[in-house]
Amino acid sequence: MARVLPRPRSPLAPAPLVAVRRWYEEELGWPTTGTEPVELLTGLCFDVLEMPADAGSAVLRRLPRTGPVALLRAGCDGKHAGDRPKLLMLIAAGGAEELPGILEWLEWGALAADLTTRGTGDRMPAPAFSAGTALSYGFGSREAAGWVRPPRTGHEAENSLPTTGFGAGFGDVGGAPDLVRLVSAAATECHRARLSRARNSQSDRARGDQPLAFSNASRMSAGTRPRSLTL
Repeated sequence: MARVLPRPRSPLAPAPLVAVRRWYEEELGWPTTGTEPVELLTGLCFDVLEMPADAGSAVLRRLPRTGPVALLRAGCDGKHAGDRPKLLMLIAAGGAEELPGILEWLEWGALAADLTTRGTGDRMPAPAFSAGTALSYGFGSREAAGWVRPPRTGHEAENSLPTTGFGAGFGDVGGAPDLVRLVSAAATECHRARLSRARNSQSDRARGDQPLAFSNASRMSAGTRPRSLTL
């Protein structure tokens, strides 16, 4: 009798973490960590402008072009364990170093404490994506982050991340978004969100943050209106 051989098995699909790492490294050219879960290294191909999700949502409503944007779950990132959800906006590499100077020029100073960055030596959770090259606009039960405005292969890393200098500007055809205007909008919305949270729950006051006396209205009355509100 002829022997019955088992049917050939199809190659095993790559593990989800391997697929995530491979997609970011090969399709976008973004370096990742060798850790689990996968993280993206910042300061090389891009930096990150980080803010509370409520402020970030308002920024997205105001600005149709920002570059890729991810939503980070509360408590899913060791850098902000137990904190509120954050919005991560990808900006051109080097932008993290420019933030303090931009905030100073916009006259926001310490009032934009909720607006931070991740740059050289930092990392961010790799947002989840679905099968193939289609990216998800949310996350499942295990992912720490999901894309709100996903990147496009071979596009953002080249010339359309928010930056300063020649060629930047939200109105320029084909140009990268203007980082100064993005920071201006983000600082304004971070301040508004803090005031709203303070009015609703007083939680910010309990943590020792700036009281309501530092609202935009009071600053305008005192003649210290932020320069960002004039942009």
